[in-house]
Amino acid sequence: MERLKVLIVDDSRVSCSILQNILSKTNFGTCEVACSCAEAIDKYQSFKPDIVTMDMNLPDADGIECTRRIKDIDPSARILMISAMKDASLIAQGRSAGISSFLQKPVNPNELIDALMFLCQDISDKIGELKDLYVDAFVKVLQKSLFSLVGVHSEVSSHLAVGNYLDVDGIAVIIGLTGMPMGRAIVYMDHDTMRKFACVLLGKESDAELTEEEASDAVEEAANIIVGRGASTINDLHDSEMRISPPGTIAGSNIRIANFKMASFVITAETRLGNICMNIGFAEGE
Repeated sequence: MERLKVLIVDDSRVSCSILQNILSKTNFGTCEVACSCAEAIDKYQSFKPDIVTMDMNLPDADGIECTRRIKDIDPSARILMISAMKDASLIAQGRSAGISSFLQKPVNPNELIDALMFLCQDISDKIGELKDLYVDAFVKVLQKSLFSLVGVHSEVSSHLAVGNYLDVDGIAVIIGLTGMPMGRAIVYMDHDTMRKFACVLLGKESDAELTEEEASDAVEEAANIIVGRGASTINDLHDSEMRISPPGTIAGSNIRIANFKMASFVITAETRLGNICMNIGFAEGE
């Protein structure tokens, strides 16, 4: 199971520490901690966690009201209440507000993990399906393409992306994916790797012979080839009709690309030229 993001909402530092300690030993990863309802709303919008653990007593609202406010933002939010109190009336009110499950403090680690696994099973299943059907194909294509384009061997790895943004220093080539599933691919690398890559691809003796425009154009064309090969491989494997849009390229420092509402994966190829990366995102996790 890929690591999923958890937002802990609790005004007790002790309780937060206990939950963080439990989660640190599992496949769940804590994305943030909120100590009030207002902070929980802000961090839910910023970090888009997969699941929220909710205390009942908060300084500015109770856990049920906080749940309602989160549900107003995202009706599909998965919320697990972890409170000192757990009675029939509280459970009824909580379910009415949209709380999915209830645990009582002190929380049992096994019960916590079981509850999180149950609530997030559909996310885990979908992530695994996307990885098996599409991401693994792009991993293999990236490795083969780098060898055929510039003759470099690479060690390639992939993981589920975390956060709502992709930060890039260097160059990023963005290519839309249409058909099923819809999404986008981003091929990116730092500036030094871009120039080394372009120099080899264009057969230059040194990057002193290379203009910035030539280097950017070379990476853009290579990205178009790599993503196109990936889409074609997926079409052959799954009898699908994935297509790619014309590439768009941005270059510079501190580039931030939004990654909202996507199941997104990072593929990294370690080469002698530097790290060459791809971010593959699928809209709404489809």
